This record gives sequence, structure tokens and C-alpha cells, in this order.
Amino acid sequence: MSKKQLRPIDAPFVALGPSGVAIRDRLKHLTTEDDKVLRLVGEHLGNLALLDLKARCADGNEHSTDTWAARKQGLTAASSSRWAGSITKATHDQWALSRRCQLAHIQSLEAGVRTLMHRLSQPVGEKGTKRAPGGYRSKGEWFQKTRRLHTLEHRLDRARADRDNGVVHVVHVVRGGRRLLNTRHNLGKAQLTEAEWRRRWETERWFLAADGESGKRYGNETIRVTPEGEVSIKLPAPLAHHANTRHGRYVLASKIAFAHRGAEWADRITANRAVAYRIHLDVQRGRWYLTASWQRPAVKTIPLETARAKGMIGVDTNADHFAAYQLDRHGNPVGDPHRFFYDLSGTAQYRDAQIRHAITQVLHWAKRCGVAAIAIEDLDFTAEKTREKHGRKKRFRQLISKIPTGKLKGRLVSMAAEQGLSIVAVDPAYTSQWGAQHWQKPLAAPRRKMSRHDAAGIAIGRRALGHPIRRRTAPPQHHQSDGAGHRTVQADRDVRGREGTRPPVTERAHDSRARTETTRGTRATSASKTVRDARSAWTWVQDPLLITG
Repeated sequence: MSKKQLRPIDAPFVALGPSGVAIRDRLKHLTTEDDKVLRLVGEHLGNLALLDLKARCADGNEHSTDTWAARKQGLTAASSSRWAGSITKATHDQWALSRRCQLAHIQSLEAGVRTLMHRLSQPVGEKGTKRAPGGYRSKGEWFQKTRRLHTLEHRLDRARADRDNGVVHVVHVVRGGRRLLNTRHNLGKAQLTEAEWRRRWETERWFLAADGESGKRYGNETIRVTPEGEVSIKLPAPLAHHANTRHGRYVLASKIAFAHRGAEWADRITANRAVAYRIHLDVQRGRWYLTASWQRPAVKTIPLETARAKGMIGVDTNADHFAAYQLDRHGNPVGDPHRFFYDLSGTAQYRDAQIRHAITQVLHWAKRCGVAAIAIEDLDFTAEKTREKHGRKKRFRQLISKIPTGKLKGRLVSMAAEQGLSIVAVDPAYTSQWGAQHWQKPLAAPRRKMSRHDAAGIAIGRRALGHPIRRRTAPPQHHQSDGAGHRTVQADRDVRGREGTRPPVTERAHDSRARTETTRGTRATSASKTVRDARSAWTWVQDPLLITG
């Protein structure tokens, strides 16, 4: 019987803290002239951003600092040098993001082609293993998959050619968002009229963002916010006649007062440190907002041993809830499992609010428990949710697609840093399987229901604490045998393969005949052994009496 080959498990690590901050406030009590000027500036700079993006896409892989300088010089005449710098930087960021997405798309196509070629090479009806899938169920399915293989190969060749030539199609890089672009073809499903969609589309393509400058007055010369909350904008050259103050600036009637991190923001602008601003319009609500953002050095994380000192909270991430369990520093579960539910079926804003609410509940509970860190799986499903990998398991593909891994990690790290908690990321391998095997049944009680996810939370916490997932050796049974089942074993930390599953129960080393002979021999020699041991200890022992008839 061959032993199952386990993949290597990475060591846990403390995640780095957030490196950026963004706060937002509403621009209230704007006049009609304020609204008009903001729309004119946003539309004018948005057109310049569109032209710059077109020029950047045309350059492709031939881009250089000279072409960048030429584009910036051309934009400066129609705006200003600072507006031109913000536009070109935003264009380069969008281009880099599209290239990363293009590479991820190519890797996904390559994985799909490999899986299809492997399954097509297997005989029809061939059963698969845990390591490799088998053949397809019928000849009809085999034929359909051959056609899909040709389709994926054609897409892969085209994507590789585009990447080699530096081509990024407009549908891949579009100002306003690809999702909103496709909504134009489904207005009825989106419950929008053509006029409403048009207003939203034009608004999303505006550009009203300025990068911060360290050493400049209040950290930004283009969009300036004073400590008293006064907002002023440096108007582009063609719109300078709308200025209501000196040096071509326009001062809004609204005052800004950041309720969140207001003191930190005030300290930065008072010290003339860089702060970036973005003004945008919410079309549905008809409200203007201003977002301030700045970078800060990454929060220095505590050592892993310090994070383990007070125990840990193990959190298992699922499609609709967090399953959390508290563990002490020795890896023992404390109390009952906790579940924090969220609903990811609504709009993007609703889903984001649900995630933030669930994370807030987890953090508040962790503070009450007195731990210093939270353990969570380092999940990444980018290559695990394709239809070629999971085949007919449509529900499973939908399940893992709903888990917001990227947004969850970003939100959790930033929100935990504000609460003084650290995040320990662990390898997700076998946590659900081994947690259910070793912890689900022993902790179940009439008043405590244990699910597979709760047991996975214990497994995640124990792995973060440096303990194996297996439980300690159970006490011996009442008759000193394995009649009640095989007992678990706690392996030492440096034992190789300690995270593996326990091997199956082997056959007895001796049969009943050997056991009978051993027993008989032991009984026959017990008396003589006792006498021999006693004499060797220099004690007097009476010989057995001779009985005669």
C-alpha cells in the first residue's frame, strides 16, 4: 500500500501592515457655479486623459522616458505641468494593471489547455485520482472538449501575440470601467435608461485627481485643502477665466472636515507633507466627494514568537461566514466556536459593507479575548476556479468564486493594524480535512455543535502557533487496548511529516497461536524467575514443598 504524497507546507508568517491611508468627506453646500466649474474641469481633464491613454497604448513596448516627456509636454500646454504629471502617472498605472491582468489571463488559458490535453489523452470512462483527473465520461463529451481545446488554443495564441507585440485592446484598458461599458448592452437588466447610463459613463471618465508634493504648501499645489477645510483648485489654462481668486485658482464654497483620521491628516498638511486628493461625483445620489490619501512606511510587524505569546484566534474563511475559534498559546481550544456571517449577493457597496462589518466583529471579539494576533489562511483561488479543473462541479466553482480573498486580506490587515492586532498567514493545505479528522468529533457536545469549518479554525490556529494539527495522546482505555479506536499521537516539532495523516491501523504483529505460546511460556517460568531474582538480591526464599502420596 503506497503512502499518500503530501505537498510541502509553507511556514506561517506575520503579514505586513498597511502602507497607505485614504479618507473621504462630502463636499456640502456647493453653489451652482461650483458644480459647473467642477464639471467643466473634470470633463476637460478627462478628455486629455483619454488622449494620453491612446498615445500610451500606441507606444506599446516602445515606451521610454523620452516618449513620456513628450506626452507630458503636450498635455502641459492644455492644462498645467502638475495636471499633466498626474494624468501621465495615472495612465502608466492603468497600463501596468492591464499588463498584469493580461499575464494572468494567459496563465489561466495555459492551465486550461494542459488540463484538456491530459483528459483527452485518457481513455473514455477512465477514473481519475486525487492527483490527476481521468478521462471524460462519454464520447460526446470527449468530442465537445476537443472543440473547446481548439478554441482555447486560438485564444492563447492571440493573447501571446498581443503581449509580445505590446498590444492592449481598448476593451481591456478603458476609462470608465469594463463592467460599465458592457452594461450598455444590458440596460434592462441593470434597470437603467440610456440617458442615465450616459450620465454615469461620462462621469466615470472625468479626471479630477492630483498627486501630492512633499515640501509644497499643505502638501499639494493643484488641489489644496487648508487646515480650516477650505478647498481650492488650480484651473487648467483654457478654464482660467472661471477663477474667483488670484493665480488662476477657484475656491469652493464647501468646507471639509474629515471625521476619520482628521488629526493625522491635519498633522501632515501642517508639516507640508505630500497628500493626494481626488474629487468625484456620485451620480445616483447627486453628491460630490473629496478623497484624501497618502503613503506611510509599512507598519513594523511584531515577531512571530511575540504574536504567539497570548494565544491566537484561528479564522476559517467561507463563502458566507467566518468560523473562528480561540486557542491558548499551547494550542488548546478555549470556549465555544464563533461564527460571523455576511451576505455577498448584493451590489458592490453592499458586499463591501458586509465584509467590513464581519471583520469588525472578529476584531472586537479578538480584543475581548486578549490575544495579540489572528491566524488566517493565505488563500488564492486565481488558478483553482476554472471549469477545466473542476469540470461538472459548477456549484463548487461558484462557491470558491464568491470568497473575496483579495479584498478580504487587504481589509483585514488594514483594520487589524488600527486595533493593535497582527495577522498571521498560514498555508491552507489540508486544514479543513485534518481539522475535521482530529477535532470535530472530540469537541462535539449536546450543547456545542461543531462543524467542519469550526474544526478548520482550530487547525489554522494550531498551525500558526507552531503546533501540529493532531491532538495529544488520549488517555488509555479502560481495558488497555485499542477496542475504542486508534489513539492519536502528538509528534514533535522537528519530526518530518508530523502534519501528515495518521497511517491506517496495521495487522497485529503476532497471531493467536504465538500469543498462546508466549503466555504459556511466561506462566511456566514465572516461579523459577522469581526464585532466581530473589536469590540474586541475597534474600531467603523457601523452596516449594515436595508433596508425596
